[in-house]
Amino acid sequence: MKEYLRPVSKAVCAHREVLSAGVLGKQISIYQQEDQFPEVSTFKFALLGVPEHRRDEDFMGETIEFDAVRMAFYGLYPGNWEWSMVDLGDIIPGRSVSDTDFALREVVNQLLLIGVMPIVLGGSQDLLYAHYRAFDGVQDMISVVNVDHRFDLGDHQKPVTNKAYVGKMVVDRPYNLMNYSVLGYQSYLNPPEEISLMDKLHFDAYRLGNLIQDITLAEPVMRQAQLVAMDVSSVKSSAMSFRYHKSPNGFDSREICALSRYAGISNGVKSFGIYELKSFDKYESAPNLVAQILWYFIEGVCFRVNDGDLMNPDNFTLYSVPIDDIVLVFRKSKRTGRWWIEMPNNNSLNNNLPTAALLPCTYDDYLSATEQNIPERWLKARLRNKV
Repeated sequence: MKEYLRPVSKAVCAHREVLSAGVLGKQISIYQQEDQFPEVSTFKFALLGVPEHRRDEDFMGETIEFDAVRMAFYGLYPGNWEWSMVDLGDIIPGRSVSDTDFALREVVNQLLLIGVMPIVLGGSQDLLYAHYRAFDGVQDMISVVNVDHRFDLGDHQKPVTNKAYVGKMVVDRPYNLMNYSVLGYQSYLNPPEEISLMDKLHFDAYRLGNLIQDITLAEPVMRQAQLVAMDVSSVKSSAMSFRYHKSPNGFDSREICALSRYAGISNGVKSFGIYELKSFDKYESAPNLVAQILWYFIEGVCFRVNDGDLMNPDNFTLYSVPIDDIVLVFRKSKRTGRWWIEMPNNNSLNNNLPTAALLPCTYDDYLSATEQNIPERWLKARLRNKV
């Protein structure tokens, strides 16, 4: 993968030298010189930047870099972490965007194959397609969660942009997309036809207002994911930076960090990406917030708890709830208190769900079922997995 990467900038390396002892910058291994590429397989996390945004609909020819984000992240103190991390620098932008896509796909794919968790700092979010395709040959079916104010579906027959790339994930072979979930969408920013298509595809979509009212709704969605991406435009401008982002509505700094931690504690998440990053000035609040989002994700991963064999009934308390002519079976982990609901497993269904047809849910889903209400996510998953 070395041929696709360039070392961390000299400015960041110099900044690292003057940092206080004990901060992350003093503990992270860094790819500093081309002739000294680190032994990547010895690390748990690998950070890499992708300074590519030529498909951004507002692209004006400018270049981007992530020095300010790295400096802010390096200056944070670690938690009680047992895992090590390496900063692999940046993907070298190709002569064409498709060349950059190929390089990103290859690097992330190799990291996944050796058991290293890739954390991507990205430019325009169309790069998420290459990030998703990196799972080819690693896992047959994956769920993608996108924290975003838009669905970004677009028309798969038209050129890809940073606001229209998910349609390509749906229709391109191999068909590896099991589910696509969007957290924090704002209706007035999405075409009605895309809202309708999300419903027809039985994808999960949570409005911004619902999540602000109860951020815990995101936890079972994250628990089903293998890839989580965040568009920083989903954060309101007062929390990010008025200079680079002008949306008055969105998640605040606490909420976006909570979502990042939910992504981290999910045992299924294998890779994480933050997109729509700019060349933030190091004195702006934006790079500090992005650094803290990274911190909370890593914190979550380091505090993961294994629920044990999900199919072993000894690990769970089972609850059966009859509703009309069906019986919903809920499972509560004796170790973590997390809830799942069993999916039908018969010849009429395509059993593509992870962990043998168990769908993550909440205690409130169980309470709602006792009042004879079938959970919406269960209905969508059942329709989505029909042959």
